[in-house]
Amino acid sequence: MALKVAIIGRPNVGKSTLFNRLAGRKVAIVHDKPGVTRDRKITSAKLHGLDLEIIDTAGYEYSNTDNIEQRMWLQTQKAIDDADVALFLFDARAGIQPYDEHFADIVRQTGKPVVLLANKCEGKLQEDSIYEAYKLGLGHPIAFSAEHGLGIQDLYEALKDIAENLVIENDTDETSETHQKPIQLAIVGRPNVGKSTLVNALLDDERMLTGPEAGVTRDAITNEWEYMGRRINLVDTAGLRKQSRVDDSLEKMSAAATKHAAFMAQVVVLVLDADAVLDKQDLTIARQVLDEGRALVIAVNKWDIANRKETLDRLNYKLMTSLTQAEGIPTVTISALKKENLDKLMRAVFKVYDRWNKRIPTSPLNQWFADILDNNPPPLGKNKRRIKLRYITQAKSRPPAFYIFSSNPEGLPDSYLRYLTNNLRETFDLGGIPIRITVRKTGNPYADKDK
Repeated sequence: MALKVAIIGRPNVGKSTLFNRLAGRKVAIVHDKPGVTRDRKITSAKLHGLDLEIIDTAGYEYSNTDNIEQRMWLQTQKAIDDADVALFLFDARAGIQPYDEHFADIVRQTGKPVVLLANKCEGKLQEDSIYEAYKLGLGHPIAFSAEHGLGIQDLYEALKDIAENLVIENDTDETSETHQKPIQLAIVGRPNVGKSTLVNALLDDERMLTGPEAGVTRDAITNEWEYMGRRINLVDTAGLRKQSRVDDSLEKMSAAATKHAAFMAQVVVLVLDADAVLDKQDLTIARQVLDEGRALVIAVNKWDIANRKETLDRLNYKLMTSLTQAEGIPTVTISALKKENLDKLMRAVFKVYDRWNKRIPTSPLNQWFADILDNNPPPLGKNKRRIKLRYITQAKSRPPAFYIFSSNPEGLPDSYLRYLTNNLRETFDLGGIPIRITVRKTGNPYADKDK
């Protein structure tokens, strides 16, 4: 079944040029004069084997009277309603215009997937426009040239992902929960803390070899599993010791397989021994997981034989002082051997996975940002001038990453970025996952005028 794609944007941004590029022939008239396209033009196309039904639309020009512009806009609306995905083009040479922003607000309200294309990006002069486009709230802009074919591979990848998700959502034979992509869940920790025992307990099957000896598991073993209607790839891994103690070639290979499994997972459960929670090696593993952008859950095993108060006090102190980059990491006390609190552990996994995938709507995000700047504005920069932060946008999820744009970001102290990160985490319930905030400089469009 072909993916229905509407090509939208204000007049003269290159929609018909892209339509012809995807169609592989000159189907639509292309002219420098804006407003040439008035009707919806539909044709079949194929992009790297992906079947498309592409719709060329009139440029967006708002009108509330019964005139040709209003009727053109109604045609564009119909195209968006009929489409599976919209390709939103803007002119990277001209930069973001008020019509772009107004149109983006309308498109976001439709709830349709959108691919944002920064068209006419034949050179590097358009970089500022690409960064500025994040404020449209339509995700990551693809540097593109409809005329020269730049960015076609990136467009294909974006459309392919959307097509795959639509197949999952539209399949009505079973519930959508069953058909969603499996959660990649890795169980990691030091040797002999009970990782394989935990995997067997979760699977309710003696799938993994266990024993009192350290290092029984040597490879990363993936088990396909379903829990509460959600598909999971559950990965048992070899124990990780301090690197300085590893001299056996087989153990080095086991450690490499474990790290690869952890860094490719979406959620990582770090299993701790209740008698030695978050020692130096545990902290190293946890930091590496967070640095790789994975969601983290801590499982304190052997709780049935633990000194509980002492263990909890030590755990909370270590979390507070040594893992500050992801405040609010879920911690669950379990007994893998006695299968205690496993439901609680899986609820924590699902919750942190949902946070890791979270995308914050543009309006509440920017309202939060405005309140933050009002209540606690940025300090003075290196030049003794107040640093001006203009706006924020979420660039991606998995994990959530944000761009803040400023005309003079130099000298913004790390302490203020930490303040923003912590407040963002608290306001939008993003505990236990890494958050990326990058401050980007917005260019001065008049900087080169006199050169």
